[in-house]
Amino acid sequence: MRLNSKRYLVMSAILLNILFGCQPEDISQGNGLTDTSLNAAFTIVADGTSPNKFTLKATNKNYIMSKWDIGDGAGAFIGGMEQSIFLPDAGTYNITHTAVGKGASTASATSPITVLTSDPNSGNIVQGGSFETSSDIAKWTILRISSSGTSWVFGGGKATVTGGGWNQQGFYQAITVIKDKTYKIDLVASSTTGVSNTWFEVYCSTTAPTQDSDYSADGIKRNINTWDGCGGAAFSGKTSNVGCNSSKNVGTFKAPISGTMYLVIKCGGEDLKGGISVDNIEVRGQ
Repeated sequence: MRLNSKRYLVMSAILLNILFGCQPEDISQGNGLTDTSLNAAFTIVADGTSPNKFTLKATNKNYIMSKWDIGDGAGAFIGGMEQSIFLPDAGTYNITHTAVGKGASTASATSPITVLTSDPNSGNIVQGGSFETSSDIAKWTILRISSSGTSWVFGGGKATVTGGGWNQQGFYQAITVIKDKTYKIDLVASSTTGVSNTWFEVYCSTTAPTQDSDYSADGIKRNINTWDGCGGAAFSGKTSNVGCNSSKNVGTFKAPISGTMYLVIKCGGEDLKGGISVDNIEVRGQ
């Protein structure tokens, strides 16, 4: 009995020595649960059929997951280690790849893509939708609805609405469309606080806005509405993702004419708290 006990103690000591002998002597060496050698480098391959299409290819694939930010203002998304992208507008885009490894360790790499021409069908027909310059801002007109209490302000590369008291205000732009062509509206919307009893609505119609009057022509195309179940908590992303009520958030319309239509964005409610900001407004052919 004593012999078996001694053997048990000896074996236990050996196992403990093996276990702890395999651990790093210095905590800076890691514990084996995180990847300290991640490589997020990637290459950009142009598509020979279109100047607006590219394939992003991770150089090293020894990690768990890829996140891509293609520089269009929509933020990062989970994608593949080879990711096809479509950049319909001319411009320079900073592409960022984030490799996610063991223990949620990450590494990032960024490379630019310059798109020389806009896609003839899917190019953005909205002007100044990024609010980056005074010229961008000049493309928009404030729509007074309530006399006071809620207002839009342009600045910092965004349009931001604040206020409350059941007041509302909008802004708009005339756009040129082609009859019977289908278009899709989207934009990036964000709030650091969420809002209370608030509506945020996007319209596109042949009906011109009138100052000091409400606007609801031809139905809501994009919708963030606390009664419909979104906007109450902080949010950020394209309205196609952060909006709600599918019947009010379809985002598409078929142009009834060739000529001028009006893109109108309005917001109001009881308490907009920290406000709602919008950026990267787009209307694209489908």
